[in-house]
Amino acid sequence: MKEYGHFIGGKNVAGTSGKTSEIYNPNTGEVQATVALASPSELRAAVENAKVAQPEWAAKNPQVRARVMMKFIELVNAEKEELAHALSMEHGKTIPDSHGDILRGIETCEFSLGVAHMMKGEYTEGAGPGIDMYSMRQPLGVVSGITPFNFPAMIPMWKFAPAIMCGNAFILKPSERDPAVPMRLAELMIEAGLPAGILNVVNGDKECVDAILDDPDIQAVGFVGSTPIAHYVYSRATANGKRAQTFGGAKNHMIIMPDADMDQVVDALIGAGYGSAGERCMAISVAVPVGKGTADRLIEKLVPRVEALRVGPSTDREADYGPMVNADAIERVSKYIDQGVQEGADLLVDGRGFKMQGYENGFFIGGSLFDNVTSDMSIYKDEIFGPVVSIVRANTYEEALQYPMSHTYGNGVAIYTRDGDTARDFAKRINIGMVGVNVPIPVPLSYFTFGGWKASGFGDLNQHGPDAFRFYTRTKTVTARWPSGIKDGAEFTLPVMS
Repeated sequence: MKEYGHFIGGKNVAGTSGKTSEIYNPNTGEVQATVALASPSELRAAVENAKVAQPEWAAKNPQVRARVMMKFIELVNAEKEELAHALSMEHGKTIPDSHGDILRGIETCEFSLGVAHMMKGEYTEGAGPGIDMYSMRQPLGVVSGITPFNFPAMIPMWKFAPAIMCGNAFILKPSERDPAVPMRLAELMIEAGLPAGILNVVNGDKECVDAILDDPDIQAVGFVGSTPIAHYVYSRATANGKRAQTFGGAKNHMIIMPDADMDQVVDALIGAGYGSAGERCMAISVAVPVGKGTADRLIEKLVPRVEALRVGPSTDREADYGPMVNADAIERVSKYIDQGVQEGADLLVDGRGFKMQGYENGFFIGGSLFDNVTSDMSIYKDEIFGPVVSIVRANTYEEALQYPMSHTYGNGVAIYTRDGDTARDFAKRINIGMVGVNVPIPVPLSYFTFGGWKASGFGDLNQHGPDAFRFYTRTKTVTARWPSGIKDGAEFTLPVMS
């Protein structure tokens, strides 16, 4: 059986804490590997290693750092089929979906190649008599990322690519549920020419997370996961004087106007609501049709599509989605479906009890669809994180708008309409971080930033895009005056423009 340790100082090392966690194959339900869970002393060893390596790496010019990343991208592309297979066998998403996971991470690596431009400061000649003023962006030192199970390739690359390109050393704590790809990415960074110690992977549980949050040498923490833990990480990290950007849960709505193309709407809901078994923070889980006629047309077309969803093993490239990550996920989703029925919602399609022939012990569940869901129900208020879509009916556009506006979460939202004025009003007024207009999963590309509002995100700066370079650097401003033209005598006031 495969045993994962940690990746410290440019090499794989065995865990020494004695604690391990089991890694399942979601298709079969069998334990296929174990992963070591680091103690605080093991985390500290990684930090010490990073501290030693970081100054020399930061001293290299940004073009040299970018060439390492260019080689890394080349290596990942050459190995993407093997990486996708490894990802699917631990997470459960289909191999085509795993390819997308890897590609979106690569895109952030590609954007990070522009580090020389992104770290440029500002310069003013003659800011005062004989005075020039300029700023420079410098790395923080040792930084860290705590990443979730649902995107074990993309989100680690979202974190470590810009951080390392800025000249930092990075401590990655991936999910203990699917560590194979993060560990392999670290190996590929070394193959690409990254000095040992600049990227360390430390596997662990809450004890390791707390050690990261409390370590005095870790200057910044990035996190993606559930909202309660995101708030905990943000609060503890900032209390310890660290920078923090933490992203939590979501409840993403799709507003469907009467003029929307209903075939396009249904296609979008099938992909965005049920893809990757709903284990996405940008999944659409609430459809809000405006008007009874719109709702009736939606249900007429959507129900047979949900009933026809093809659930299959991760290796089935024709499957709409594969198994969920583990048995706990199946139990959680099933309980929410039970609650929805108890609370009075109409269960139009029931995915409970689904069994995959030949994979009876796998973590599979069918797609579920509710109608007549109301805002006081748990299936509406909570993030289910599974293949469940709720239909919440609205009589008017203004009523529909209020559902996402008043919800606790503010990650993503979409509107489907042919009317430009409605779409423009929606995009302007909505209090959600990422907005789609006839786009069901409005995840920005790597040169824009990703981040939710309200309880979906904590911190002032978002992931990837320009914000990543701001987060992983700090600005130093220099005011310089040279002897020519300096008058004698002490000055007792602050310098001002004259």
